[in-house]
Amino acid sequence: MSKLRVNAFTLSLDGYGAGPDQDLENPLGVGGKALHKWAFTTRTFRKMFGEEGGASGVDEDFAARSFENVGAWILGRNMFGPIRGPWKDESWKGWWGDNPPYHVPVFVLTHHAREPIVMEGGTTFYFVTEGISSALEQAKAAADGKDVRVGGGVATIRQYLQEKLLDEMHLAISPVLLGGGENLLAGLDLPKLGYQCSEQVASPHAMHVVISRT
Repeated sequence: MSKLRVNAFTLSLDGYGAGPDQDLENPLGVGGKALHKWAFTTRTFRKMFGEEGGASGVDEDFAARSFENVGAWILGRNMFGPIRGPWKDESWKGWWGDNPPYHVPVFVLTHHAREPIVMEGGTTFYFVTEGISSALEQAKAAADGKDVRVGGGVATIRQYLQEKLLDEMHLAISPVLLGGGENLLAGLDLPKLGYQCSEQVASPHAMHVVISRT
């Protein structure tokens, strides 16, 4: 059965999924890059960026799991790019160049319509203006029985959590304090929403926890 999943989403010790002041120069916010040390060392993520080598072990296990059985993605607009408001032109096609790492259909939540963008490697970006339920419906249809992965950002994941639509969420908690930014879990009562911790494994770079819907 198809699941709606979050995988390899990194939080700081104080709960932030991105640092403050996100912009073109700081796509993860100021200080946000430090969150992802655990991922940058893995074989899976190094291969994504065209690099060789990488570590095995707990971090690599979770990184590799994050791409298994994924048939479609959902992204918030901030995850697609730094542009706000109406699309000024069609030049921005994401952070990742001509061959993004998704290789499946990707549904981008936005308030401003845009024609789909066909990229190399099997990625097509579709822009959804009708909200999270429409994006999920379209993504499930495109996934054809495989899982749908929510890539973020924080606001998008929170919306799916609040509606009890997420089946599983893997968080990598990095030993970094950001002090500000976008807090993932502030004000959310996860047990009341029907979630519990189903897995916990530590590595030198992160505490990996899996939160599942009961």
